[in-house]
Amino acid sequence: MRLQSLICIPSLCVIYLLNPLFITTIHAQVPGCTDKLANNYNAIATINNGSCIYNPAFVNVANQTNLPNVLKGTSGLIWMNDKWWSQNNFSDINLYAFTAEQVNQFETVPVTGTVNTDWEEIAQDESYLYIGDFGNNVNGNRKNLQILRVQKSSMTTPSWKIDTIQFSYETQVDFAPTGANKTNYDCEAFVVTRDSIYLFTKEWLSNQCSIYRLPKTPGSYQARFESKHDVQGLITGATYLPDSRLIVLCGYSSTLQPFLYLLYDFPGNAFFKGNKRKLNLSLPFHQVEAIATRDGLNYFLTNEAFSQSVISVPQKFLQLSLSDYLSPYLATTQVKESAPMSAFRLFPVPACKELYLSIPNTLHPTPYKISDLQGRLMKKGYWRGGGFPIFIGDLPSGLYHISVGSNPSFTRQWLKQ
Repeated sequence: MRLQSLICIPSLCVIYLLNPLFITTIHAQVPGCTDKLANNYNAIATINNGSCIYNPAFVNVANQTNLPNVLKGTSGLIWMNDKWWSQNNFSDINLYAFTAEQVNQFETVPVTGTVNTDWEEIAQDESYLYIGDFGNNVNGNRKNLQILRVQKSSMTTPSWKIDTIQFSYETQVDFAPTGANKTNYDCEAFVVTRDSIYLFTKEWLSNQCSIYRLPKTPGSYQARFESKHDVQGLITGATYLPDSRLIVLCGYSSTLQPFLYLLYDFPGNAFFKGNKRKLNLSLPFHQVEAIATRDGLNYFLTNEAFSQSVISVPQKFLQLSLSDYLSPYLATTQVKESAPMSAFRLFPVPACKELYLSIPNTLHPTPYKISDLQGRLMKKGYWRGGGFPIFIGDLPSGLYHISVGSNPSFTRQWLKQ
């Protein structure tokens, strides 16, 4: 029996004849751990339900170089314009740019007209640089939390264009002073997506991490609580590869044992609903503060200078590889180019609220993009196969293009009713 079109009635969509094979596909989905590196890997699982369990592991640092004294309070790290960029976490309004080979030959770039109350992280997208002035560990009661948004194109001019995203936490109702390092409303890590900013809290009391979401446009907002996970430590930095659905957090324990927290193969922006793996670094007493990557396999970190009693650790630039832990996963996110056009189907067409794809199982999960006929991007995400639809109910009626992966054959025009 062939699949028939959708009958679309105002505010109602009815599928009146479904292909029995399609129904079987939906019912055949098996939730479980889909990561072969996990202890509880389920070979028949088709849906990653975030249940993977891993053995404890330590990662060795391949290279470490002392940073210059001007970066004793290093607290953020990104790769931009062929250099690494970092900043300090108090008072200093400069950005510092350097290469991995010559960290002491740095460039000082002042962010003129700003104040550094507690800059704890930097992130970026194609158009903007974001500076997180949201450190809150002194008394847990800051009411001027903000993210500075710097227009990248203005950074080559005498007058930078800078605006602010101000926020408070929707769950924080008590602003009484807590004393130093006694709050769950501190933050030192965030990532930027297509339309939002996601904050990862540093919770001194619970040793957990909460995710809060903000718009990425200037204004004053309440950061909306999304989810929480017990990371058993203090999160201090984040790096994000959206096309691979991969986030790596860095942090340290109450005894200053640094660690990484890998989040990958998550649905949409539900970062704590995919695989979650903690890796300790073989560097005791290092207050790791920032992390960045260019390829998802090789990582770069910085740590603040730390001195207490007989222990003294200078500020450093660290390099390490996570190939042993992430190569198998990242290999699955690369779409194969050789699949023929006949291997790609789109249904139902026309569509009302949900759209399904049919592509070879070897290509799951696969990135997709939906654009209008003027080429404007309307929606993007990952197709996971089986009975998981692409929700299109928020798109206006009209003709659209969908492209899947980077295979030019996997492109279709379709009608949204």
